[in-house]
Amino acid sequence: MGDRVQRIKGRAEEMKGAGKRETGRATGRSDLEAEGAAEEAKGKVTNAAGRLRSGIKKATR
Repeated sequence: MGDRVQRIKGRAEEMKGAGKRETGRATGRSDLEAEGAAEEAKGKVTNAAGRLRSGIKKATR
């Protein structure tokens, strides 16, 4: 997966997780809130990996 695609997928996962987390918080469902927080964290890691790959690619040009 390319670095840009990885960053986009990470950001999408982050936004999806944030939505679930807020929905869980609003409805009082702690399981949904925890699931959303986990997805958000996974998205942040994926996004960071894409940024790292992009930085390495730029540094080696």
